[in-house]
Amino acid sequence: MNPILYNLAKSFLFRLDPETAHVLTMKGLRAADRLRLLPLLMPRPVQDPVTVMGLRVPNRVGLAAGLDKEANTSAAFAQLGFGFVEVGTLTPRPQPGNPKPRLFRCIPQQAIINHMGMNNPGIEEGVQNITDTRRAGKCPAVLGVNISKNHDTPNSEARMDYLACMRAAWPVADYIAINFSCPNVPNLCDLARADTAAELLSVLKSEQANLSADTGKRVPLVMKVSPDMGEGQIHALAQVFREYQLDGLICTNTTTTREGVEEHPAAKESGGLSGKPLYNRANETLEAFAQELRGSDIPIIGVGGITCPEDAVQKIRAGASLVQIYSGFIYHGPALVRACAEAIRKSCPVS
Repeated sequence: MNPILYNLAKSFLFRLDPETAHVLTMKGLRAADRLRLLPLLMPRPVQDPVTVMGLRVPNRVGLAAGLDKEANTSAAFAQLGFGFVEVGTLTPRPQPGNPKPRLFRCIPQQAIINHMGMNNPGIEEGVQNITDTRRAGKCPAVLGVNISKNHDTPNSEARMDYLACMRAAWPVADYIAINFSCPNVPNLCDLARADTAAELLSVLKSEQANLSADTGKRVPLVMKVSPDMGEGQIHALAQVFREYQLDGLICTNTTTTREGVEEHPAAKESGGLSGKPLYNRANETLEAFAQELRGSDIPIIGVGGITCPEDAVQKIRAGASLVQIYSGFIYHGPALVRACAEAIRKSCPVS
């Protein structure tokens, strides 16, 4: 997309409430997809194919979960140059999320604070949306489905929610991402303690084996971790991931800290911080897990704070096999996707 066109659209959207702008953008992307306008506006996506978790990915830059909450816009995002798209988070039952306002821009810092609360239409509708996209022959080459528990499900019963979502998503997902680290759901991060994570992963891996045997299709399971962990918790979780042969890891979710936006009026809002201020913290977590998992077959997807091509390259060099973008896409548009994919292709050739 011509940067001038994107900047015009951005100047209009940034005058609106952030959540209103998000809804309008998603509607606009779906309309442009239906009218077949995106191929006319976008150059051919960067080709830098690599195989990760047994999946052939066209290039190493993906869309992080959180933008396509209803799983109904993945076809449009694929045409914007992403090598893979992760939709959701989806929960067993629909949930409206937290009261508004719940989404805030910190424009000078290229950051976003969100307290959305995993608003989504539920796994059944999300899967139907993906099914419709696949029937139309428009689904991304690689589609991840991000799942979690409902906010009112106690942690003691969380495994049942994850299992329900996993079973529902299995036929349409290329991989399934387990979100147990979102700071916008009360007590969800307690599931990331080593003991509770081991219990959850044990159940999910057992069901993965059962579903693979029943369907003849294997869907990798990945877990998305928080950037707000100490060395001890990272070490303990890495041992759990090794023991249960996790298929992949996403580093990281948003942070509850306000480093880099302390003086912004939105800093007082609750929720997770994403964007440029998260970059160093996310990279530290990525590097720590890469060190702990060295010698294993667990690839890492690096996400958090990518706002320029050099950021994406550094995540690959720090140990990531793939990267994802969220806030950087909002601030810089499709041009950032292409620039990152091209920079990774040139600087980090596939061996």
